[in-house]
Order: sequence, then structure tokens, then C-alpha cells
Amino acid sequence: MKYALALCLFLTLSAATFAAQPDETLTDPALEARARVITKQLRCLVCQGEDIDESQAPLAADLRKLVRERLEKGDTDQQVIDYMRQRYGDYVLMNPPVEPATLLLWGAPMLVLLTGLGVAFVFVRRQGKG
Repeated sequence: MKYALALCLFLTLSAATFAAQPDETLTDPALEARARVITKQLRCLVCQGEDIDESQAPLAADLRKLVRERLEKGDTDQQVIDYMRQRYGDYVLMNPPVEPATLLLWGAPMLVLLTGLGVAFVFVRRQGKG
């Protein structure tokens, strides 16, 4: 049990080291800090469950580089996010805005949960009658 906990702790703590590679980081610490904040707000389009800051997918690496390039060109944080949103849609945001176009993104988890509960309810009722 101790070894399993140690492994979990190691993997949790080392996850941050898998983020931006040394060749991706900016020399300006302030710009790099801004880049890290932005990349944590953008979803990996390949992994879908993690942000591009943590993802090891090649596309995520390309997106991290693109964020840093935009910052070096003088874009504000919001301009970088707007640029990514314009290219990839609202789905690239880890927290997309609640709008008519994104209702499915926000409502899908609840819809799946309610469907599962409904199926379970019907299954239990049928088992009780038999």
C-alpha cells in the first residue's frame, strides 16, 4: 500500500514536469508566466480532458508554441485566447462560455447522467416485477 501511495504521489508531482518542454519556454519570465496561465485555459484538441499545458500530444506542443509566438508579437492574454477561439471554436476553451451554441457542451454531462439514472430506474423496476 505504501508503494502504491508513493507511486501516486510521484506521478502527481511529476505531472507538472511534463508540461512545456525547455525548447518551448520563453526567456522572459513574465511572458513565460503569462503563457503558462493561458495554456492552462486552453483544451488539448487531441486529449480533450486536459489543457495544452499538461498534454504531451504533438498538437498541444504546437499550440503552446503558437501561444508563445503570439505573446512575443505583443498580443494581450485576451487577444491570444480570442485568436485560438477564432481558429478552433469555443471547444478549445477549458471553460467555454454558456451560449446557445455551447449548451450541448455544458448540458451533455447532465444529459448523460439523467439518461443513466433513467435506464437504471427502468432496469430496477423491471427486475422487481419479475
